[in-house]
Amino acid sequence: MVDAEDMITRIEQKSRKIESLIKQPVEALKTALEGSPPKTKDERCKSANWNVVHRAIMAIKAVDLMFSSLDPEYYDVLMKYLYRGLSTGDRPTCEQCLKIHEKLTQKAGLGCILRALSDTVNTV
Repeated sequence: MVDAEDMITRIEQKSRKIESLIKQPVEALKTALEGSPPKTKDERCKSANWNVVHRAIMAIKAVDLMFSSLDPEYYDVLMKYLYRGLSTGDRPTCEQCLKIHEKLTQKAGLGCILRALSDTVNTV
């Protein structure tokens, strides 16, 4: 099992990579979603990774076009982060998460929502 300090270091590295990819928002999002802290209970890791994913989500302007280059393997974890974004209550974040949620649900179906909400082990 990876300890929290190692995980934080990896998240910081990912954050730096995201900054270099921010002009390519889908690539930034893929990078942010890769290696999301699975099965960790450490809130520092979850919060640090949320900050990276949030930055990538907010950089996406063309939500419709996003799914033409986002692989289906990312759909379920993205849905989890969208719900985390909605839980913030921050208006711009919620608006962006709702836009993406609508398109993701059209693309991935209702099963994506059910998997995101029912998975209580791999929370983000």
